[in-house]
Amino acid sequence: MTSIERTACPRFKWLITAHELHLFFAPSRDEVERATTRTDGDEHLLAQLLMLKPYQRMGCFPKLDGPPDTVVDFVHRASDLPEGTMPGAANRTAERQRTAVRQRTGLSYDKARAGRSPRR
Repeated sequence: MTSIERTACPRFKWLITAHELHLFFAPSRDEVERATTRTDGDEHLLAQLLMLKPYQRMGCFPKLDGPPDTVVDFVHRASDLPEGTMPGAANRTAERQRTAVRQRTGLSYDKARAGRSPRR
């Protein structure tokens, strides 16, 4: 049976090693600086980074409560945020953050084509 991490709908692995955390989820200085200019608080900054890094790795956006605690803690420490900062964003803020992540990665979102299969 195929593991859930290898299916068409990517999810976080049950066990993420320290190497994988550093390799896939460590925000670069540029990513933190760019997210800082686009957000207005530590909670939104953390939420923005928790959208960016999994999107780069898995190709889809996780829910805010989706990333495992190990990923949240790692990104929190790696971005030097104050102790106790929790990710938070209202629906409109989350949509703006997803748009910013798409711009950062060079992808666009076309609602009209999102549900259709590609033409042959």
